[in-house]
Amino acid sequence: MSDMKDTPVDKSISLNVRLKPSEPTAHPLAVNYSNVGVAQGIAYLDFGFIEPAALAAIAKAAKDGQAAPKGLDGHLVTRVAMGVDVLARLQQQIQQLLGNLGDARQLNMKTTS
Repeated sequence: MSDMKDTPVDKSISLNVRLKPSEPTAHPLAVNYSNVGVAQGIAYLDFGFIEPAALAAIAKAAKDGQAAPKGLDGHLVTRVAMGVDVLARLQQQIQQLLGNLGDARQLNMKTTS
C-alpha cells in the first residue's frame, strides 16, 4: 500500500502578476458580444462589438412583431485561445468576482435603506 504523502497534489498558490502591454497602444477595447467554443482541448474566446444602433433596430423590430434577421454583422475585437484548464481558472475568477459584486450590491442596498 502506498503512502499518500508521496502522491503529488495539485495546489493553487496566489502570486502578484503584472502584465505589461504587448503593443504601444494597449488600451482596453470595448466589447458587447462574446462567444466560447472548444476544439481539440483548446477553448477559443471571441470578443466582438456589435453597433448598438443595430441591436436597437432588431429589438424594435421584434417588439413590432417583425421577423428577426437571420444574422448580424459585428467586428471581431480579439480572439483568445487557452487550454481548458486555464478556462476553468478563468471561470472560477469570474464567479468569485460576480459573487463579490453581488455581496457589495446587497451591502449597498442595506446601507441606503
